Amino acid sequence: MPAHCCDHDQNAMNRALSPRHKKILWIALAINLAMFAVEVAAGLRSGSVSLLADAIDFFGDAANYGITLAVLSAGLLWRARAALLKGASMLLFGVFVMGRALWMVAQGGTPEALTMGTIGLLALLTNGGVAAMLYAWRDGDANMRGVWLCTRNDALGNIAVILAALGVFGTGTAWPDLAVAAVMSGLAITSGWAVLRHALQELHVARSAARPS
Repeated sequence: MPAHCCDHDQNAMNRALSPRHKKILWIALAINLAMFAVEVAAGLRSGSVSLLADAIDFFGDAANYGITLAVLSAGLLWRARAALLKGASMLLFGVFVMGRALWMVAQGGTPEALTMGTIGLLALLTNGGVAAMLYAWRDGDANMRGVWLCTRNDALGNIAVILAALGVFGTGTAWPDLAVAAVMSGLAITSGWAVLRHALQELHVARSAARPS
């Protein structure tokens, strides 16, 4: 690799290992666990697939932050393995949401728009704050990139939930909610694949470096 690329990677690692970054990840972990509980309750109460999907996403992000904190000081090999796990969880999340949406199509019913919109706005404000805290580390290794992508996708998903609530309110049907759930599924699958590709590249680099010359 060119020298400037190595310098960039080392600088990213130094930023990732800072006490301030660790503190921010702990805060993000606590926030995501709290929002998971809030959105599960709201999703069950309102019958919204997109809210339930967002709740599971909050839980997945909390797990991702926990994994990141566990391997933050580890070598590239372990950080790449953690990124593989996170990428796989994002892919599984996308598949789950798609299946839940199809199940709701078969079951019928209309979600409660007011609860969807209120909790969606709360989630957007929450994720916007977390994304702002993590912005400085968005260009790190696959592990840190996975954290940034999860948070960014959450904020985009929250906006979609709010739009879905407006759609449900205006049409009186569940289709806007189901459409948003499908979009969130595609976003999770796409981002998960991107993290997996990046992690596999880093695994190859780490294993090549570990081989005796």
